Amino acid sequence: MTSANASVNLDKINLLDYDRKGLQAFFVEMGEKPFRATQLLKWIYQEGVEDFDQMTNLSKTLRAWLQDHCCIKAPEIVAEQKASDGTYKWVMQMSCGNRVETVYIPEEKRGTLCVSSQVGCALACTFCSTARQGFNRNLTVAEIIGQLYVAQNRLGPQQKITNVVMMGMGEPLLNFDNVVTAMNLMMDDFCYGLSKRRVTVSTSGVVPAMRRLHDVCDVSVAVSLHAATDELRDVLVPINQKYPLRELMAACRDYAKQGPRKHITFEYVMLDGINDSERDAKALIRLLSHVPSKVNLIPFNPFPQTDYRCSKPETILRFRDILHNAGIVTTIRKTRGDDIDAACGQLVGQVQDKSRRHLKLQRAGVQHVA
Repeated sequence: MTSANASVNLDKINLLDYDRKGLQAFFVEMGEKPFRATQLLKWIYQEGVEDFDQMTNLSKTLRAWLQDHCCIKAPEIVAEQKASDGTYKWVMQMSCGNRVETVYIPEEKRGTLCVSSQVGCALACTFCSTARQGFNRNLTVAEIIGQLYVAQNRLGPQQKITNVVMMGMGEPLLNFDNVVTAMNLMMDDFCYGLSKRRVTVSTSGVVPAMRRLHDVCDVSVAVSLHAATDELRDVLVPINQKYPLRELMAACRDYAKQGPRKHITFEYVMLDGINDSERDAKALIRLLSHVPSKVNLIPFNPFPQTDYRCSKPETILRFRDILHNAGIVTTIRKTRGDDIDAACGQLVGQVQDKSRRHLKLQRAGVQHVA
């Protein structure tokens, strides 16, 4: 699969836009053997070599042609912050002038990179800072895999990225082809060789794309749920108006049958007085009764111009216990990087908003809908 929007450096072909199948087709079209693709991938992703002249197992003729016609161009880190807990947040510059944010979360036995898939987000979830920035465009394959490429090079061999979550800016399944191609690269043994259990794509519930996903890319799935009734979810996650819970749960059941983890992870942000009551917990239990599930409760991370508040710690614990007692594996996500606005829902980047949503919100005086 090749990129739907191949990025270009001047008139050169950016080879980061291709996964192995795409590169094989690329080389065959040039009259080269398909195995050149694996050689190139190893040089780029495993050796970190960007100069074609240093790729010594390629012929001099091929190296010269690649030098003239191709490039290896990743996003550029223009700002870096490190939180008190060791979390890194990088602002990465795209060729169009927009910027996205990428977060690295170190833990004792793993290092997780949170990757963005779009410049901004079009879904307008009311509790999310990213959504307030509006939407500009989809990221290319090179801009998605490039975040991993740049982050690993920046961290060096002492801090290995072992997990990738497509939970940064944007709705990954609305940039389907480019996200799938990038995830193929993440899992390719000639690139990063990540297990399909260690690559997770998050979605707010784009049902047709979920059904398409398990046919083409076997990765773990996390669903941004946040409410157990259509009435509330229509407000918190407006895409629910198009794909209501009945359709979403059916897609989740089907994906769990084939997915690498045999369950679906549901993300549930805890909003004080909005979705955190005992009644909400029991409604969630009923909703998930026929879906193999794990629930992550996410303490709400505040941002400017929101009236939402995080649920009280004792409320979150009570909510967790109700789910746990019903047999649902439930964890409370530890907030990481909140002192540098790197926590869940806080990524904003720099978005030239084509949707002009920020102006519409300003005219309406909207802070949140509850």
